Amino acid sequence: MARKLISSGSSFEALAGYSRAVIDGDWAFVSGTTGYDYAKMAISPDVAEQTEQCFANIRAALAQAGFDLADTVRVQIHLTDAKDFDKVAPIVGKHFKDIRPANTTVVSQLLNADMKIEIEVTAKKRSA
Repeated sequence: MARKLISSGSSFEALAGYSRAVIDGDWAFVSGTTGYDYAKMAISPDVAEQTEQCFANIRAALAQAGFDLADTVRVQIHLTDAKDFDKVAPIVGKHFKDIRPANTTVVSQLLNADMKIEIEVTAKKRSA
């Protein structure tokens, strides 16, 4: 299978030279995804809402390539404030409770002060 590039349509992808996701065979590599709502062209100030939007954006990228969130084998979460972990962890747990991917969560500064979380995933298509 040829390598396939998935785009969210964000102008930042062209500016920074990256893809929302790269599909290579049975693997999907989804770039760090924030809680930006592309339908509303806005980002919520609430970290819980941003987290849910991250998952919506990730699911959309995976679906474009025929993958599902259930194919996730690894997740990396970047929080801007460690105090938000208690708000974010139950939401992550809700989405991954039956999948149980490897997980790394770090506290780091993001490019935009409005962004409170960024999530990236690696997925491998499961055999039928």
